[in-house]
Amino acid sequence: MVDYGLKDKVAIITGINNPQGIGATTAYSFACEGAKLVLVYKKVFRKFDKNNVNKNGVDRYYAANAGDANILEDKLKKMNADFVVLERDISNENFVKEIYEVALTKYKKVDILVNNAAVDDENGFDTIEKITKNVIEDTFSVNVKASILMMREFVNNRKDYGRIINISTDAAQVFAGQITYGASKATLEALTRSVAIEVGKYGITVNCVAPGPTQTGWIDDSLEKAVVDLIPMKKLIQPEDIAQTILFLASDKAKMLTGQVIKVSGGHAL
Repeated sequence: MVDYGLKDKVAIITGINNPQGIGATTAYSFACEGAKLVLVYKKVFRKFDKNNVNKNGVDRYYAANAGDANILEDKLKKMNADFVVLERDISNENFVKEIYEVALTKYKKVDILVNNAAVDDENGFDTIEKITKNVIEDTFSVNVKASILMMREFVNNRKDYGRIINISTDAAQVFAGQITYGASKATLEALTRSVAIEVGKYGITVNCVAPGPTQTGWIDDSLEKAVVDLIPMKKLIQPEDIAQTILFLASDKAKMLTGQVIKVSGGHAL
């Protein structure tokens, strides 16, 4: 068993209310290592069929993202994890400051930031022919602005050590059909490199994980068959695959690794 040396480290993780998601899985993985957690989410409401939430597909995924963090909270309580859950909109600067105030009041420090929260467009308006002002603003507000605000507060509160892990997507550089979402993630990758250069002097590393098609509840059986053919390793990525990479980047085993974008994609979108 790998010891990542994360016991009593304090991690802020955003986007944690989908119990099958990367955020929740990462939170649980950190808790297993003895880390203390500040978990942040915002409910995203989209129409879904309640009759289909018990099987993988968009209905399950939309239902999960519209819910609270009760399932994860129950899981963490059973293992006696040390955590706090906050429902906050991280695109709001005041709420970002509040998140750090809560973290510093409760734990006195923040060692790790995982910028996982993200949004995309569900209505097919994220193409160059159909793109709307609202889609552009909403996507960049969370995927870029909020991530910057979270990083800024982290750096301004920690000048001697730190691990920042941003979550992108493996298709960020070329994402036809979701151009704004892809562009926002490509921007996050560029920010990762730039911020890494700026904050290296503080002992803070900044890296980015770019997942391939990951089973977070949204990929139904028919889509899985189509997607798996595009993955050289011929299977979907699991949230645990992403979480393990994040654990490594958060540890001192990765102390000289910074400014990197690591694709965890099974060879998809190389």
